[in-house]
Amino acid sequence: MSSSSAPAAAMPSPSPSPREHVERIRRERYFIGRGEQNQLAEDLHQAVNYLSQELYSKDVHFLMELVQNAEDNEYPSEVAPSLEFLITSKDITGSGASSTLLIFNNERGFSSANIESIIRVGKSTKKGNRHKGYIGEKGIGFKSVFLISSQPHIFSNGYQIKFNEKPCAECNIGYIVPEWVESRPSLSDIETIYGCSKALPTTTIILPLKSDKVDAVKKQLSSMHPEMLLFLSKIRKLSVREDNSDPNSTSVSEISISSEKNYQERKNLHAESYTLHLSAEETGKEEAECGYYMWRQKFPVKPESRVDKRSEIDEWVITLAFPHGQRLSRGNQLSPGVYAFLPTDMVTNFPFIIQGDFLLASSREAILFDSPWNKGILECVPRAFMDAFVTLVKSGADAPSMSLPSLFNFLPINSSLIPLLEPVRTGIKDKVLAEDIVPCESYASQKIFCKPTEVARLKPTFWTILGKAREFGVDLKNLSTHGTYILSSHFDKSMYDSVLKFLEVKNVGFEWYAKCIEGSNIVKEVHEQIYLEILYFVVDNWQNFSSTNMLSIPLLKYVDRSGALSFWSISRASQWNDRLCIASEKRCISWLISWNKEFPSSDRFFLPPSTQTALEDFSQKITVKNWLQNHARVEIASVYSYASMVVGSLGSDRRAVIAFAHFLYHSSKTEYIESYYLSELCRTMPVIDSYGSVVNKRNSIMVPAKGSKWVGLMGTNPWRNAGYIELSADYKSGGHFSGNYTNEDQLLEFLKTNLHASDVPFIHPPDASFSTVSSPLTVDNAFLLLTWIKNLKSNGVRLPDRFLACVKEGSWLKTSVGYKSPDISFLSSSNWGSLLQTGSSFVDIPMIDQQFYQNKLHMYKEELKTIGVRFEFEEASVYIGSRLMSIAASNSLTRENVYALLQLIRFLREKVLSPSELINSVREGRWMKSTIGYRRPADCIIYDSDWAVASCISDQPFLDVQFYGESILNYKPELQLLGVIVGFKDNYQLVIDNFNFRSAATTSEATLLILKCIRYVGSCEDFIRKLKGLKWLKTNVGFHVPNMSFLVDPEWECLLKVFNGVPVIDYRFYGTVIISYKEELKKTGLLTKFDEASNAITHIFKQKVLNSSLEKENSLALLKSYRQMRSHNPLPIELFNSMRCEKWLHTSLGFRSPSDAILFDEAWKPLTPIANLPFIDHGDSIHGLGNEIYGYKDELKELGVTVEAKQGDRFVITGISIPSDPSVLSKATVFSLLGCIKSYFASAAVSPKGFQENICKKWLKTSMGFQYPNDCILFDPKQSSIGSEDGPFIDEAFYGSEIALFKDALERIGVIVDVKRGKNLVARHLRHHNDTATISRIYKYLKESKWVPENKNNNWIWIPNETEGGAWVTSESCVVHDQNNLFGLQLHVLDKYYDMKLLDFFSLNLGVRHGPVSEDYCKLWATWEKSFQEVSVSDCSAFWKFIALNWSKKTEKLLSGCVNVPVYTNGKIVLSNKENVFIPDDLLLADLFNELPQQSFFIWYPASTLPSMSRAKLNNIYDAIGVQRISKAVTKNDSFISENGHFTTVDPCKVIKVGLLQIILAFLANPALDISAEERHRMVSCLMSVTVHESNEPITVGYSVSLSSKEVEVTASRMLRWERENSKLYFQRSDGESSYKKKIEFATNFSVEISQGLLFEMADQIPSLTELIKVGSLLDFQDDAVGYLLKSKNLQLFPEDQDFLNKQVAVGLYKELVSNRDSWMCLL
Repeated sequence: MSSSSAPAAAMPSPSPSPREHVERIRRERYFIGRGEQNQLAEDLHQAVNYLSQELYSKDVHFLMELVQNAEDNEYPSEVAPSLEFLITSKDITGSGASSTLLIFNNERGFSSANIESIIRVGKSTKKGNRHKGYIGEKGIGFKSVFLISSQPHIFSNGYQIKFNEKPCAECNIGYIVPEWVESRPSLSDIETIYGCSKALPTTTIILPLKSDKVDAVKKQLSSMHPEMLLFLSKIRKLSVREDNSDPNSTSVSEISISSEKNYQERKNLHAESYTLHLSAEETGKEEAECGYYMWRQKFPVKPESRVDKRSEIDEWVITLAFPHGQRLSRGNQLSPGVYAFLPTDMVTNFPFIIQGDFLLASSREAILFDSPWNKGILECVPRAFMDAFVTLVKSGADAPSMSLPSLFNFLPINSSLIPLLEPVRTGIKDKVLAEDIVPCESYASQKIFCKPTEVARLKPTFWTILGKAREFGVDLKNLSTHGTYILSSHFDKSMYDSVLKFLEVKNVGFEWYAKCIEGSNIVKEVHEQIYLEILYFVVDNWQNFSSTNMLSIPLLKYVDRSGALSFWSISRASQWNDRLCIASEKRCISWLISWNKEFPSSDRFFLPPSTQTALEDFSQKITVKNWLQNHARVEIASVYSYASMVVGSLGSDRRAVIAFAHFLYHSSKTEYIESYYLSELCRTMPVIDSYGSVVNKRNSIMVPAKGSKWVGLMGTNPWRNAGYIELSADYKSGGHFSGNYTNEDQLLEFLKTNLHASDVPFIHPPDASFSTVSSPLTVDNAFLLLTWIKNLKSNGVRLPDRFLACVKEGSWLKTSVGYKSPDISFLSSSNWGSLLQTGSSFVDIPMIDQQFYQNKLHMYKEELKTIGVRFEFEEASVYIGSRLMSIAASNSLTRENVYALLQLIRFLREKVLSPSELINSVREGRWMKSTIGYRRPADCIIYDSDWAVASCISDQPFLDVQFYGESILNYKPELQLLGVIVGFKDNYQLVIDNFNFRSAATTSEATLLILKCIRYVGSCEDFIRKLKGLKWLKTNVGFHVPNMSFLVDPEWECLLKVFNGVPVIDYRFYGTVIISYKEELKKTGLLTKFDEASNAITHIFKQKVLNSSLEKENSLALLKSYRQMRSHNPLPIELFNSMRCEKWLHTSLGFRSPSDAILFDEAWKPLTPIANLPFIDHGDSIHGLGNEIYGYKDELKELGVTVEAKQGDRFVITGISIPSDPSVLSKATVFSLLGCIKSYFASAAVSPKGFQENICKKWLKTSMGFQYPNDCILFDPKQSSIGSEDGPFIDEAFYGSEIALFKDALERIGVIVDVKRGKNLVARHLRHHNDTATISRIYKYLKESKWVPENKNNNWIWIPNETEGGAWVTSESCVVHDQNNLFGLQLHVLDKYYDMKLLDFFSLNLGVRHGPVSEDYCKLWATWEKSFQEVSVSDCSAFWKFIALNWSKKTEKLLSGCVNVPVYTNGKIVLSNKENVFIPDDLLLADLFNELPQQSFFIWYPASTLPSMSRAKLNNIYDAIGVQRISKAVTKNDSFISENGHFTTVDPCKVIKVGLLQIILAFLANPALDISAEERHRMVSCLMSVTVHESNEPITVGYSVSLSSKEVEVTASRMLRWERENSKLYFQRSDGESSYKKKIEFATNFSVEISQGLLFEMADQIPSLTELIKVGSLLDFQDDAVGYLLKSKNLQLFPEDQDFLNKQVAVGLYKELVSNRDSWMCLL
């Protein structure tokens, strides 16, 4: 395809025909037909071949080039520019291609200049014309088609030529030599394929495809992006189709793309916007469409962004596309996000598309991010986006608010998939955050836009509530008047969460909700359902509301005592004693409210019935109720809980107490309260007693005394102090409470049932006595008492202990021996009473007088038993026994008492009465005298011969016959009944219980008795435990404790012979009978088993080893027993293990265990000089084992002794002892040691303890003397270029090459065997060298080894010195480079001494700085301060360039100590005291001071275009180091106003205009400032009340600065002044029409003066108000202009401000009229 070019110059002769033109090119350029060779032919061919192959990374770049060329072409005005790709399987060129691609373009056609262009590299007709809209640039784009075609053809405007990638046979050049197409293809062939129904386009390119490129071309044609035309200004149609004879074999996805657009210019933004519609139709699919909002904007090219390839371009044109709907794509194709007129492969993840004239990588895949041109374009994208976005959002004034939020989906909320594009995203974000762009809620129809940071979101549930409230008619227009702008409700939706997060729109502060709810009066105006939703909203967010003013706003409804609706805050409800209540049941609400009036002390109020009813039907009622209970302390009140609360508040109010009883009665009657709750309330409610007192605590209620039975029995109330209360007579009276009437006696009957008011015999007595039972009772009272007890028992009431005790123990019951207490009285129904009286001569029995009680007591038998009366003979027997025992307790029983008891027992037996109860009552008493004191009868024994042996080993309590006399033995049957033991009868337990060991009495019979006791007594562990510690067993060595004695067995007798003095049981003393008691002996601890004997011998063995008392005989006997017992079953495992583990073998190194001992032979002799080895002592010393030990070699080997030298490597390793003089070690000795090490570690992975310490001595000889192993290196010249003398390498001259055979052993002991790993050792010896060549070689080795020192601050750097050799210096004193040659005297610069290849080593490995750092520069500046008054411009520029590029807090701290700073004066830089130098941040002030002669006040700035050296950056630096800003250093002199002070008073309206007041009020009403309306009006009133004075003379102001030695003053025009203290405003009169300069000067001074006067307490807001007033002043405060100005700043006048202003203006007009009337009257 062609490309348009500038008109050709007029030619004197006609233009040649296309064929003639081609032939001329072939002849003149390529020497074809000239008979000579073009000298540049080969170079041209190779250049084109290289560029075509390497330029593009994809085969399809030719498609982009062809589209790009088509876009650059010129088109006739009557056609719609189009580009068509057609692929066919027909070989129309005759080249043998299986597929051919044809490209059709309806451009004007190729010109001769276009032909000249495509035959050259880098020569294009587009060059220099990019500003005209050309998008191609490389000049070889067409050549890229050779990647897919070896013979491209062009048919255009009469030209029909082809090119060949093979070198032409006539000129040896390929690619760029044109050849005329003679026959195939012809135009008719092309027309046939294109289609005869339509005219053939002007230009056709034919590409017979290479066989290996067909699939790739088809694939890329099928994936041509539908948005290809998006940013092309000319081409309107693009299509891809396939011509195939078989439709079923189609392999290309066909597509047709078209575009339409309309424009709207934005002149003020140097931009234009338009909507572009793309449509694409693919084969087999419906037509797809998408509209794109396009924004095209121009930006001036920045100087720092200019590049040679775009030198002619002065403006960047950036186009952004915002798709409306789904972007066009094909299949799963990713949509590109960056275009350079045509799509790149860059997927940005942005919701918009960026188009710019980017410089691309050769592959067109991506833009060049390191290009300053592209960086400049990308820096403009945020501005373009912001202008487009603002236009989109704000241009539609009539658009509904709900349509705006969707536009915010164009914001790049997600991070770019290309990290280098993140600055674009962040730049957009920064601009959006600074723009008034977010739609807010407004009280009027006017749309309000605010900065994202000024806007806040509401919770969705609150929006729902507000929506319902609006429908209900609540006025919510003032949402944005509570201190915060509220985000539009259409925007504040979850679907925009990610957008709003990107905008950093926060949720509204929770304090706002409280202001809104209170300020909008919503709680009072909405119906109950919405009210409950408001409550639930507060509940659901309570964690956040709990610390806000939500606690204090009136939120909770209740009905007060007068029935009116009132409100409490949560704080009020929760912090006071009174409470709000909710009825638990609907039916009880009225009932509780009605009765609540009777109990004012309750401090309870109920929520309105309508609220409670709605709450019951509310979906979240449980949550709301729980919150009300937990945080507002609202109570859920049932009738029961309400009564429970009231009962605690009644106090001493008698009427309220009575009323409460009536309340319970009627609540029970109406079934508002359950019976079980009623009982509880009755128990807790106070009552009025017979004294008229309110009683809260009681244990029982008694009926009034009058007519009661309890008075006859007890007299007065004996239990008043026990809480037994007698009711007041008030409870019998009728009453009227809360509209409910109670008849007489109804309440008392209710209380009898529920309060259990009762009388005898129904009173439940307390745990207390009553006095009347302590004396005789009448028969009637006795029967009443028994009836009372009968009733209580029948009701299951447990009789209280003290009550029962007083009845039991009171002497009120008449008996045979007088009035007695029931617990000692008897009631007999048979003749046993008289018999006992006859048989018991020493005890009187009190029998009840039944005749006195009219023989009716049998009716109360159970009650009499309850109070202690006894009825049975056995009980009488026990009584007699207990009486007897009481005698024995006070005085021991006499012989006569004992005989009387024995006689009574015999008498009862004779009368056939059982004496068992009598016996049982006395048998446990310690009253019977024995030989060892008084004992129980069962603990006494009648002595006989059977007890003789037992008495030898035990102390038995024999009956003291001597005390009682021999007659006592006549009562053996009675004594046995009492438990006295008669005869031994195998009573072994008594022997055990009374065991008393006496060694003199330990006979064989006694021993056998002891063993019988163990055998026949089941459990005698304590007895056995005693025996274990006693020496009672006779052995061959005397009496011994059992666990040290043995019962021997011949099989293992040899074990006992190892050691002398082992105790064995003495069979001669005991006889063989002792064997029958083997099991009993075992229980006492006697050693009878083989394993026990083995363990015992083992113990003896260990003790002797521990005490080093094992003798030769013992050791040999052990080995002998080992020989005998090793075949025994079982083995003495413990003994054998001890023999293996214990250190019992005496060696040359002391006692050792067998595994740590060696049996010496001659093979060990060579190793003795280098190791301490534990040889068994076979000498005749005290511990020596003699030569006999060699007779047990096999046993020793089994036990672990090393008996062969080849198995002893470990002993050498662990016993290494290097001599202090290593020179005595021969080569053979060292090799032997290394051999042992090698052998040992062949099977061991870990070194033995101490090995490393022992081996780590200086014994290995190196080139640098004897060294520790880990300080040596095994030299290998093949591994490194380093020399053997350059480090501590092992001395091969001494050891020979055989040393390498022990490489593994050397490595094991720490020798470095890999030269590359010896870097640290080589480095350690580095500073021993002083030859620069050697040191450089070592540096090279260290670099190759990647060595890094642990401490880079040491002297690692060698600095050569021609005269003195050199010196070692630290890294800190060196730098690699000194770019500006500033530090030659301060630092060592290494690139002067060392090869460039070593410089990275110094920097990376030794920490040498690449160049001087901030500290160095600051020290340099200090040097300049001391040494120089002047500094060259180049040096000073280099210094401050570095400071600017490396500015940080650290640099600031370092440089802040400088005294002098640079000042430019008289063409040179002078260092001046910074106290006399200033930053010119106020240009007006700078101009004033620069007019002063012979003084340079302001800091010098180096010339640079670098962003880092901008004036702003340098100002910050100078400011930080102590240079004062002129604006802050200057002192303003307000001491004078005007030169002569003559003023004229004028109308304030001349200066204080309505528009000014509107601006001020709107500014102060900004919710972000949160200024109340009253305060706003007060502030404006100060301005409106001023008196204005005008002067013809200039009003000036003075400025002065203090220098180190003097003060300098200047004077400037001020034009006006506001003296706020006396409400006067002075201004300078202007004559005639003011110039623009005068206008802006006045507006500036005026705005500053007014803003400072109004906002003197809000200094941070002064600049904003100043800017607004300045613009308003320039607009003369015209109404419409002020209105638009306020809207543009998202400011508005609220109704209250407008009303205020209207009133003030009206007052002002009235005053003006009055003033004018007075003037007229004077004239008249």
